[in-house]
Amino acid sequence: MGAWFTREIADTGRLRLFCFFVAFIAGFLFIRFSVRMIRRRVRWWPGNVAPGGRHIHHVVFGLVFMCVGGIGGLAVTDDSSGWAAAAAALFGVGMALVLDEFALVFHLKDVYWTEQGRLSVEVVFVTVALCGLLLLGLRPLGADAFASSGDAGGGWGIAAVLLIDLGLAVVALLKGKTWTGLLGLFIGIVALVGAIRLARPGSPWARRRYKPGSRKERRALARERRYRRPVQRLATAVGDLIAGRPSIRG
Repeated sequence: MGAWFTREIADTGRLRLFCFFVAFIAGFLFIRFSVRMIRRRVRWWPGNVAPGGRHIHHVVFGLVFMCVGGIGGLAVTDDSSGWAAAAAALFGVGMALVLDEFALVFHLKDVYWTEQGRLSVEVVFVTVALCGLLLLGLRPLGADAFASSGDAGGGWGIAAVLLIDLGLAVVALLKGKTWTGLLGLFIGIVALVGAIRLARPGSPWARRRYKPGSRKERRALARERRYRRPVQRLATAVGDLIAGRPSIRG
């Protein structure tokens, strides 16, 4: 394990990303455990931080951690030092605390235990997935290949391919396929599949291009019922298991 860590993480310059990734997951799991204990009013758990009766949301602590970890990371010049790893980990914990209350910031009201609050969990899951791909060595739109191309003609060819991949990913996102579009930034074939297939009902693409009652709209609705909803129920169950069930369902 030690040899693998040195070869795949430290020697490839991914130490800070690894520390950020692990700390981000640990921070999210810890804060979700904490809020669930508070929600159940468990006596042995400390409870909310409320000096003078004012409830301080953990997004505030997250912002402080991100500022300290971010500035500390910029100040450390050695990417493989313990200080660099500690700064990345502190930044990861802070980002976990902030994104766990992303829905509160987005809606500017306390929707933590409502269906709207599930937006925070979805954002965290997307962040974990994208960071995991980066940790595996994948780069958005093949950035490494573009940077390593020394030939001008080859560079323009790679740039054209990257623009096509980006366009396909944007189309997939416009079709309401969030995961497909984001993963397509790293894996071009995923973006191609998402761009070709039917849009999800209610997506910007469907609203503008699928006329009410048209064959494409009917096919999109049928596909949504047959494939999307079972997957969505599974994702909701996993989210409830990890993050807790909302008090109010939509």
